[in-house]
Amino acid sequence: MSWAPGVLRRAGSTRRSQALPSFAAPSRPAAAAPPAETGSQPSLRDWIGILAMSVGLFMAIMDVQIVTSSLTQIQGGLSASADEISWVQTAYLIADVVMVPLTGTLSRLLSTRVLFVTATLGFTGASALCATATSLGQMILYRALQGFCGGAITPSVFPVVYTRFRGPPLTKLMVLISVILNLSSTLGPTIGGFLTDTLSWHWLFLVNIVPGIAVAVTVWLCIDIDKPDFSLLRYFDVIGLVLMATFLGCLEYALEEGPRWDWLDDATIRAAVVVSSITAGFFFWRVLTYHQPIVNLRTFTNRNFALGSFFTFLTGTGMYSTTYLIPLFLAQVRGFSALQIGETVFVAGIAQLAMSPFSTQIARRIDLRLMLAIGLGLFAFSMYLTAGLTNQASFPELLVPQVVRGVSLMCCYLPANMIALGTVPADQLKNASGLYGLTRDLGGAIALASVGTIMNNRMQFHWNRLIEDVNAARPAVQHFLDTQSERLGALIPGDAQSAAVKLLGGLVQREALVLTYNDLLLLIAGFFVVGLTLIPLVRRPRSAFFADSH
Repeated sequence: MSWAPGVLRRAGSTRRSQALPSFAAPSRPAAAAPPAETGSQPSLRDWIGILAMSVGLFMAIMDVQIVTSSLTQIQGGLSASADEISWVQTAYLIADVVMVPLTGTLSRLLSTRVLFVTATLGFTGASALCATATSLGQMILYRALQGFCGGAITPSVFPVVYTRFRGPPLTKLMVLISVILNLSSTLGPTIGGFLTDTLSWHWLFLVNIVPGIAVAVTVWLCIDIDKPDFSLLRYFDVIGLVLMATFLGCLEYALEEGPRWDWLDDATIRAAVVVSSITAGFFFWRVLTYHQPIVNLRTFTNRNFALGSFFTFLTGTGMYSTTYLIPLFLAQVRGFSALQIGETVFVAGIAQLAMSPFSTQIARRIDLRLMLAIGLGLFAFSMYLTAGLTNQASFPELLVPQVVRGVSLMCCYLPANMIALGTVPADQLKNASGLYGLTRDLGGAIALASVGTIMNNRMQFHWNRLIEDVNAARPAVQHFLDTQSERLGALIPGDAQSAAVKLLGGLVQREALVLTYNDLLLLIAGFFVVGLTLIPLVRRPRSAFFADSH
């Protein structure tokens, strides 16, 4: 039995993480990457360049989400089916996941500036091509190109930030970037819906052209932190690249499409899982034995990097899940429009924005581990507050939980990111940034896939339990059916009884949905409580990192 088919429709919009890495000082001075210009203040040129790069980040992340509110219109424009149109999202995400870990090698090969500018121009060109697509095949190809280029943008920013900024300017910059990108999670679907309703779905992509060109030109003129190293071509690991692309591509496909096709019950999903598992084994063997691997997994032997990546993975799963669940609840249970949903969920973004001036000062004054513990605890508490949803819950009931969630995320982002990348040596930073981004993206994929599957199971469970008490033998049920049949008789002559039964089924389905959402929110809270127990394993980051070293 399958009720509420919309339950399994996945947002896909929250895939790219908005938690951007900051960088803390190492517990041992020798382990950290020193800034390129030790003792010097970042120049105006540095600020202009890095802000331009943050605009590029905003574009790349926004484009994952901006199409979600307009998939129906795109489907009609491309004459695609409801199942096929999901590939507009899947193609982007598969290409993105494959590209992210590759950026470390490419940035050393081409230089950070060349890679970022090339990726930005490629992203802009692919956006223009998406706007010209007239068939689903064209759109899938162009979105894959867009995702491949977008995947190179995010990891390329962090080595530049760490090289050019230090001390208070660095923490202020990372707070600013985090706030901008966190808001993109909220603004993406809203802006997409506005552009589609006002103009057409083609403008979802055309809107990238002018900013994309401006960002590429600005970064080329302002950013130059390293030189290309073409000697890497001599031992470039093509075999490792193919294995990584196959492993991650099949894994991402299975995570994206699994909930829609009942996982291993579908032959294609089974094949993707088998191929991903086999190539994963060969990939790990290759990168651990080849003298110039495509990615260096030994970075995870750094305890703080491994733990920081886990905490960001955890924070990302919570953020992605709630960004998906709350709007879906408001749409399915409350029947809110896209605008009403945007107005309701925007509170969390406002709370993050309001918290941003204080998060820097908190990070400089208390142990980062304590700040992270506060953030994880507050997030779990916000999930507990939200898990009291009813079929009448709306803005007033969600206000306080969303404010607490927004504050908690700002207390999680900075310490988790500083803990993860603060102790990474300079020569490993580019590789670490790619791995960091990969764990973040896979965390989002796993979270959303799990939410879809658990939602389906819990929905069925609650439906079965509720329907046991809903039968015509009960006076209350019979009274409801009689009342509704009488009311509907004038509207649907001869079929009022069936309409009343259908109405009753809809009410049971609604209550099962409410209980399902509450179960998922409590489960998320439980994961954050478990995460709290691992904080004592983190080595204390050196507080001198936040000192006014300039």
